[in-house]
Amino acid sequence: MANIGYITMTMALVLAFYAAFVSVMGAQRRISELVVSSRNAAFAVTALITSAVFILEYLLITGDYQTEYVYEVSNRAAPLFYRVTALWGGQSGSLLFWSWLLSLMTALAIAKKWNSMRLMMPYMIAVTQITVAFFLWLVVFNANPFAQLAFVPPDGAGLNPLLRHFGMAIHPPMLYMGFVSFVVPYAFAMAALITHQTSDVWTRTTRRWTLTAWLFLSMGLLLGMWWAYDVLGWGGYWGWDPVENASLIPWLVATPFLHSVIMQENRGMLKRWNMALIILTFCLVVEGTFLTRSGVLSSVHSFSQSPIGPLFLGFIFIMFVSSLYLFVSRWNELDSDNELDGLVSRESLFLLNNLIFLSLAIVVWWGTHYPLFSEALVGKKIIVGPPFFEQTTAPLWGVIILMMGVVPVVTWRRTSLKRMGQTLLLPAIVLVITMAVLTFVVGLKIWGAVVGFGLCAFALTTILLEYGRGVSVRHRKGESYPVALWTLIGLNRRRYGGYLIHLGTILVAIGIIGSRFYQVETQHNLAVGESMTIRSDFSGTYTLTYNGLREGNSPDDRIITEAVVNVTHNGQAVGELIPTREYFVVQEQPMTIPAKRSTLLDDLYVILAGWEGQGETATFKAFINPLINWLWIGSFVFIIGTLVAAWPTAQDSRERVSAPLGVVVK
Repeated sequence: MANIGYITMTMALVLAFYAAFVSVMGAQRRISELVVSSRNAAFAVTALITSAVFILEYLLITGDYQTEYVYEVSNRAAPLFYRVTALWGGQSGSLLFWSWLLSLMTALAIAKKWNSMRLMMPYMIAVTQITVAFFLWLVVFNANPFAQLAFVPPDGAGLNPLLRHFGMAIHPPMLYMGFVSFVVPYAFAMAALITHQTSDVWTRTTRRWTLTAWLFLSMGLLLGMWWAYDVLGWGGYWGWDPVENASLIPWLVATPFLHSVIMQENRGMLKRWNMALIILTFCLVVEGTFLTRSGVLSSVHSFSQSPIGPLFLGFIFIMFVSSLYLFVSRWNELDSDNELDGLVSRESLFLLNNLIFLSLAIVVWWGTHYPLFSEALVGKKIIVGPPFFEQTTAPLWGVIILMMGVVPVVTWRRTSLKRMGQTLLLPAIVLVITMAVLTFVVGLKIWGAVVGFGLCAFALTTILLEYGRGVSVRHRKGESYPVALWTLIGLNRRRYGGYLIHLGTILVAIGIIGSRFYQVETQHNLAVGESMTIRSDFSGTYTLTYNGLREGNSPDDRIITEAVVNVTHNGQAVGELIPTREYFVVQEQPMTIPAKRSTLLDDLYVILAGWEGQGETATFKAFINPLINWLWIGSFVFIIGTLVAAWPTAQDSRERVSAPLGVVVK
């Protein structure tokens, strides 16, 4: 079975190169049969990689430990669920999984756009299949998941315990889907440059592909935050880890692209800008994969040192230089149809928004890569810690929140300052009142947090007023309020879905501000029956009383130690928490499982840090994370908003883009 898997991967690699070559030849020589052949070859690539994935899954499930990858990431004690998800639990398997998702997305794009994008399709196939071929080259020649050991081990080494969490079963697929999906709009952008179709055809045809890619990448980031908070046991959800940043940076570039394509479609502006952004997003996606897979930066998320790093750098260089050449050669064709009519306009604010997001991307990219630069220059890796990222990015995030409240009231072309001031008067009053109440009534003293909460209140008010005005108009026409809201969103899903995304972002910001500025932490060693207290300005005092340890074994070779802790809040009993330590016998590795008491106001987060003897004494670390659950609520609203904005309408399904000239394919 392993040999068959390797053969299918090799055949897929050959066909990917074939598809890329004959698609270009067919377009250049206007031979439609060659273009059709390249399409069929691309579909065959997907089928072959799918076969390889199913074969590897079969080996994982049945426990073929002579296959080196199966030995490294699985064992007999592992539950079936984790044997299946071990497909992306190691280097070579994750690269095969990546290749599979990429082939699926490209095949879907080819099938969906085959009839409507006739002129661009051959070059779109070429770009996507070259990318698929690169990743297949890695798994065939450098990271073969079907490599065999010289002996047959009785059992496997088992999956890394940190990956044995439901979040890690869905976090990598979401992140990978986000990464690979950006290849589709990039491929259409390159096809547009090659075929001189530099209008908004390529942005319109890839609008929902881009939104879908952005949604998956966003979900991957959010699920990664949840996993870090729920599993790593350090009390936080984001540590500015290099691999975390490697996923965030493409998101920071793709987000302004989503905004600026609206300007290209509505006003014929920013054509060069949008082309540059999609090229940069693609290169950063591949570079983020390089950081994760090469091991050049130390991270809890990354794989070990690997020889595939230079190959990644070579591929990035080739694709970037090729894209840059096309971009520069079509410079004059990418000239904007219109110019800014006024300084106070939606166009100018969109442009400012883009610049701020790019500034964030540059800051995070620089801080993430600084250890590599310092090692190259002075021979020593100098790590840039969270304080650098927080202090440099916080003001920029604040401006973005402010703009979420301003942009909805600003019109295209130009806006009267008087009219804008009248519309923003109520949100400004809410901002001032919010800051005053937090300062003089609640007693918050950290000015950064007070300003942040005030900006969130300002933007939230503007968005709710936008919904309120639209619903009121429809209600006056006889619709009930729920029906009016439903109809309003349905008539302009892109606009009101965008407002929902902004609303979710504001709720996320509230959770981040509260937990970042007002997290409280304490650690105590307690004997059985002793108590410790921890107090927060947000929620009062918690008292934790240690009642002893209990220990047991699980069927999958884990030794589970649980501490029983009774909890009171402001003197009232609220139940018990059971922080846990699990020891994985096969891997000889412990893992800490925190216990949480969650409310809308805060999380009480308790970790069993250690114990002595049979549990006569135990050490506990406790956190109060104020408003943290608004981060997860906001994430849900964010995802719903993206789905609303991306959901196709009846008009979209009827929409067809035609090319005036080119090879005609059947």
